[in-house]
Amino acid sequence: MSQALWPLPDREQDARPELLLIGSPHLANPHRDLANNVIPDVLTTTRQHEIEELVDGLAQWKPTRVAVESTAADQDGLDERFSEYCAGRLSLTASENDQIGLRLARRLGLPRIHAVDCFDTQPGTDADYDFARWAQEHGMRERLDALIATQQVEANATSKDMTSTSVSQWYRSINAPRTRQLMHRVYYDIALIGDESYTPGVNWVAGWYARNLRIFGHLLRVCEPGDRLLVLYGAGHTYWLEHSARESGQFTVVDPLAWLPA
Repeated sequence: MSQALWPLPDREQDARPELLLIGSPHLANPHRDLANNVIPDVLTTTRQHEIEELVDGLAQWKPTRVAVESTAADQDGLDERFSEYCAGRLSLTASENDQIGLRLARRLGLPRIHAVDCFDTQPGTDADYDFARWAQEHGMRERLDALIATQQVEANATSKDMTSTSVSQWYRSINAPRTRQLMHRVYYDIALIGDESYTPGVNWVAGWYARNLRIFGHLLRVCEPGDRLLVLYGAGHTYWLEHSARESGQFTVVDPLAWLPA
């Protein structure tokens, strides 16, 4: 595993690793977002078959490494979990890290699955990032409510579609370029919450971008030239991670729709 970042964007294109970013709904329903989908139970027999079909499609790309939204500091824990799964001693949870990440890495015979997430403490206090509370206390409640309502309408429509479509169709929809772009726009709305003297919305979005840049750094560190890195991550991250991968010149970005079953 490389311990140093590569040179800046003058890297020769044929030496760049390939990067396949797969945005994912959080299949285990953690309810951590402003608006949340209602995810159908993926542990049913039908959904398990659909997930196997999805994994079959991704495996055809032949990744040499798989990375997931698990904290990098807990790599040892993920290694142990993967070892237990490969030994047949682990029942998979509904999490996409289990259902897709662990299955895919075992299917490919990979030695490990990479944890690349981070939740480092940001400067300042929690209040500096609490745009929701600030909006409620400083006359921007209507803007906040409208923002959340718009997000929830979209989440409700997605939830309805998920009940009548396959898992592969969920992933094709969420990884379409237009969907990625629309999901990213909410961060500009959040950034507007605040005033000239206090900007909790900007602070929160800046922290979000910083987190994604840290993730991007982790992706570089787990790769070597010639690798084919498949990254499975919460869909809200994929627009910015793809932007970083392209603009940095460090990866050759692969179209996810080419490898997600129709």
